[in-house]
Amino acid sequence: MARYVSSRDPVSRLGRRIGCGLPAASLLLTCAVALSACGSRQADLPPLTEADADGILFERGSQALEEGAWSTAREYFAQIRDNYPQSPLRARSRLGIVESYEGEGTDIAYLSALSELREFLRLYPPTHELAPEAQFKVGMVYFNQMRRPERDQSETRSAITEFETFIELYAEFADPQLLAEARERLREARDRLSDSNYLVGRFYYRLRYYPGAMDRFREILDEDPGYTRRDAVYFHLADALATVGRGPEALPLFERLVSEFPATEFLVDANLRIEELKVSMDLDGP
Repeated sequence: MARYVSSRDPVSRLGRRIGCGLPAASLLLTCAVALSACGSRQADLPPLTEADADGILFERGSQALEEGAWSTAREYFAQIRDNYPQSPLRARSRLGIVESYEGEGTDIAYLSALSELREFLRLYPPTHELAPEAQFKVGMVYFNQMRRPERDQSETRSAITEFETFIELYAEFADPQLLAEARERLREARDRLSDSNYLVGRFYYRLRYYPGAMDRFREILDEDPGYTRRDAVYFHLADALATVGRGPEALPLFERLVSEFPATEFLVDANLRIEELKVSMDLDGP
């Protein structure tokens, strides 16, 4: 819900005068003079100079963000971006615009956020203090659009790529908390992609199309060895191998499952299969 902004608010009138011949800072100064004549409003704003205008706009934009007034916040930040090229707040205002789109959370808003971020990374070098945050936000734009495992995973793959880029470029000097969050989100994105592959493999497994199932399960272990739910992959791959008579390949996977995941839901079945395979291969004999 958009925040109500009084028509007497000098900054709100500034936001509606795009294209007007009166410079933004001059308008703020004029409004400040008018306000100073009203005793009841005299304490609302400090004396303004042209150097204060971008700061006032930024404060209003930040307040609008906190209130969830996304379009209002975007108007304030856009005034700084478009009218104050030398402002030290310009780069941060660009990210404020991105945050307003993130807050809206629609497909169109995410496209706009991505466009703003690409422009930021084009204009500012990787050494800029806000470059790591901008690159992280690129990853989050895709992350927030990831689909369920049974759906198309294009956004998931893009999120993985962008978080990997963040870690590659900024691991040495990014904020530790931001770096930790990037790694966490990267793990979640990789898990989502592996979940998708696992569902396909399990579908083949249930159809007893074991070659297709084994290909999918091996792909997960090769491309994502840190997959959080790889205990299920170990079990179904090993069981498929054992079923088609490839016990010597299956046994190490069952043993790996039991070793790495002592609390797995597949523990009982895996131990039974281990014993069966050892007997069939005469590994417990004299």
